[in-house]
This record gives sequence, structure tokens and C-alpha cells, in this order.
Amino acid sequence: MIATRAAAGLRHVPWAVLPVTWAGALGALVWLLPDGADVLPGLAVTPALALATGARRRRVLAGGLLAVAVIGGELVDSAQLDAGPLLGAAVSLVAVICAGMWTAARRSVLSAELDRTREIALAAQQVLLRPLPRRAGTWSVAGAYLSASRGAHVGGDFYEVLATPFGVRALIGDARGHGLPAIGMVAALLGSFREAAHQEGDLAGVLLRLDGTLRRHLRERVHDEHPATAGDTPRDPVAEEFATVQLVQLGDDGIFRAVNCGHPQPYLLGSGTRPLPLGDPLPPLGLFDADRVSVPVTCGRIAVGEGLLLHTDGLPDARDPSGRFFPLPDALHAGGAAGPLSGRDLAAGLSAAVQRHTDGRLTDDMALIVLIRDAGRPSGHPRPALLSGAPDR
Repeated sequence: MIATRAAAGLRHVPWAVLPVTWAGALGALVWLLPDGADVLPGLAVTPALALATGARRRRVLAGGLLAVAVIGGELVDSAQLDAGPLLGAAVSLVAVICAGMWTAARRSVLSAELDRTREIALAAQQVLLRPLPRRAGTWSVAGAYLSASRGAHVGGDFYEVLATPFGVRALIGDARGHGLPAIGMVAALLGSFREAAHQEGDLAGVLLRLDGTLRRHLRERVHDEHPATAGDTPRDPVAEEFATVQLVQLGDDGIFRAVNCGHPQPYLLGSGTRPLPLGDPLPPLGLFDADRVSVPVTCGRIAVGEGLLLHTDGLPDARDPSGRFFPLPDALHAGGAAGPLSGRDLAAGLSAAVQRHTDGRLTDDMALIVLIRDAGRPSGHPRPALLSGAPDR
């Protein structure tokens, strides 16, 4: 927190006055000291200071001309003396002005290119990790995403919520690793889910489609990056790549079905906010034999006005500077104590709380989805309870 406040304070320092202050200080030394002319070569730093504070060409030139004026005044006063050192300082100053002008122009071009690149990258990231819908069926939807990579909006965590013929289907997951390889896995899995969620009648079918997609993506990556070691061998560079996922299907009547592959358990939100156990999870995608394993599906019912929190491990595992984990249960109870559940408020509150807890220094990506059953629709069901945990296929 102290470091954050210090950085915020530095942003408000009027750095633009630094070149003027520097030139004024050297001019005062020239006038006060017996051999003050000896410090005049330091005026060559003036345009460099203007450049260092982010000035464009006009301000760099203005800082240089200010220094030239100081040297010119000293040349007039010292006409009867040897002006060689002063002329040398003037030549050095002109050289620095020229170099500073060129650098400022080049920086302006690069800055414009960087701005365009950021716009393109942001658009690409928004296509990959699309904003969640505010509503899907009878469910209100909210989400939050924080990337551990500075300036990035997408990392190894991912989520999606879709209204399908089979109900509202939500996916949240965490691809192993960081950087471009993890983003490649995310792109493959999200694309597969957006297609399979509308085509597969049960969650087991969706899950097996995701697993097949991940395995195919990894094989293709091995072939492209390591053609000499391609294949499922112990030396395969991506043989241990995987992704944890959680699939949830929600009906308008509050019935939910969930499949968990090595992912953190969701939370039941409402008057009795608590972790919602989904039984023994499957191994992560890519680490089990899809032809031999059955897919256990946990079923339950959510009452009107209550909901689910799906999250990645970056949320409870976030640590403060002293190493303490983020107190997720306490934050959920505090967020739900102010009245009816609001998914948007809860998602935004958890995101802000994590940033405060970590002092803005996340070490892992964090994603969460809040799904609240519409309080405006009547329901005769009791409060949420697990109904069964049977294989779906």
C-alpha cells in the first residue's frame, strides 16, 4: 500500500519544471561562484532533462534555447576573457539539442505505434474473452478478470456463459502456465465450448469435446514447435500440459448440474453462503483417459434469489505482502450482508478486495463468475441442496 501511494504521489510531481530549475540553478552558480563559468558545461544536460520527463520536440528545443541564452549571456559578460571553454559548452549543448530533438521525434512515432498495437491487442483479447452477458435465461450474470501480466486482459484463466437449448451453460477454467502457450490453450478450449455447448445434450459430451480439443491442440503445438520430439512420449515437451475446468448447467427452475475437472469448488451464495462440494473431481483435462472414465455429474437446486460463485484458484490463493491468503469466505459473507444479492456488486467488490489485499501485485491470474437466480420469478423449491452425484455417461 505504501508503494502504491508513493507511485501515485510521483505521478503528481510537476516534472516539466525540472529543466527550467536546472538551468536556473546553474545560472545562479555562475553568478555566485568566483569560477562559476566552470559549471556552464552542465547546461548541456537541460534538453536531456526535458527529454527524460517525456517532453516532445518543442519542449526539448525550449529547454535547449534556455540553456543557450544562459551561455550567451556569460559570453557577453566574459568577452574580454578566453571564451574557448564557453564556446565548447555551447557546441556540446547544440549537439545535445539535436540528439534530443531526434530522439523525441522517434519516441513520438514509437508511442503512436504502441498505442495502435495496444488497441489491436485489446480488441483481440475481447474477442477471445468476450464480456459476459448480463442475463442468460432466468439468471443474472456477472464476472471479473484480473491478469497477473501487466497490461494484459487475458491470461491462463478463462470463462464463458451461454444460453443454449439445454439451459444456461457456464465454463470456468485455468490453463497451466502463462504467456502465449497458455493463451493458445484458452483460445482452443473457448472455441470448442462455444460450439459444443449448443450441440451436446449432456455435460459429459461437452467435457469430452473439450478434452479432445485440448489433446489435438497440444499435438499440433508439439508438431509446430518440436517436430523432432512430436508424439506422446516421455520427452514430449507438452506431455504434462493440462487445464482445470468446471462446467455448470442451469435450468430456469433452479436445477443445476455440474462437472468438475480438478477445479476449485464453487460457492453457494445466499443466506447460508458456503463452499458447495461437487464430489470427487475428475483429473484436469488432458490427464485422464476419456475412453475409460465415466463423467460424474453433481445435481442440485438453487432457490430464487440465491446463486453460485465460480472462481479460479487465483482468487483464494492471492497473498498480501506478508504472505496471508485472501480470506474469501469472509469477503463473501461481508458482500452478502447488505441485502439482496447483486452479482455485479459482488464481482466488483471481490475484484477490488483482491487488489487491495495484494497491494495490486497479483502473482496469478484470477477469474470469477457470479450467477444469481432471478428473484422476480416465483419458485416453490426449498433452498439449494445437493441432489445426487451420478455419472452422466
